[in-house]
Amino acid sequence: MTPPAPPAAPLRADCIGDSAGGLTFDVAARGNSGAALLILRRRGSDEAVDGAGDTVSLPLAPAAAGRLRAALPSSVSLPEGRWDAYARLSDGEPRRLVPGVTDLRSLADRTPSGLLGHVAVRIPYATRQGNLTVRSWLRAPHAEAVDLRLAGGGLTVRGRVYGTQLVPGADAELRARPGDGDGGRDGGGVRRVEVVAERTEFAFTVPYDGLAPGGWDLWLRPAGDHGPAVRLARLLDDVADKNPVFTFPRARVRTPHGPVEAGPYYTRDNDLSLAVVALDGTARVSDVRFV
Repeated sequence: MTPPAPPAAPLRADCIGDSAGGLTFDVAARGNSGAALLILRRRGSDEAVDGAGDTVSLPLAPAAAGRLRAALPSSVSLPEGRWDAYARLSDGEPRRLVPGVTDLRSLADRTPSGLLGHVAVRIPYATRQGNLTVRSWLRAPHAEAVDLRLAGGGLTVRGRVYGTQLVPGADAELRARPGDGDGGRDGGGVRRVEVVAERTEFAFTVPYDGLAPGGWDLWLRPAGDHGPAVRLARLLDDVADKNPVFTFPRARVRTPHGPVEAGPYYTRDNDLSLAVVALDGTARVSDVRFV
């Protein structure tokens, strides 16, 4: 009996980000002489049937000895989500890519113009299984959380908008998650706070003592009641998952609902939220499931 062939070595891809939001992939593929593609498949799509918008295929062209290169320019739309990366060489089956050297330094200081009316962000990262995936955001318009500071029992947020304008009457909105804590049940599930705006930059302070226990999501209304509601997020850097990386001080304050411990955090999608936990001797903000 012929012994089974050893498994093929994983294909490794180096990734470089550019300041415009594009990505370049260099795949190590020695001996490949046929047509090749880099395939990005959105997480949750059917691998057997690639639906429209769920797969992006990019040509892999020879770049150097044993190297194939594909470019994902910022002009190519990549809808928001997680995109698993594969390479298909010489009409073979797509093979999952693993990350090689990743250079995302240009993303750390990136400041989009906002002239296109949206912000596109793509950050490659290694999954828990060690595979290569690209996290994509496409926000139109976008409100970037630039700086968070604890101030006198509240949170001061400074940020910048893209793809829209700040006008007199702009405010920030805190929305209690439906059914999450008293804020979602007593009709007080929305709080408004005044925004100080200057051109594209804004600042506001959220006092914790007016919040009921539960989860609160932060939104910006650049034109007040007469314009869009824009989810606050931190996207313009090189960190794909902010939650385990960015930690913030918590504050203990008294509220009409009793003493609470409150603090900000970034969700799985890098959106900005607040966790407010009633202090009953055992509960802490660290007990909250961050989503």
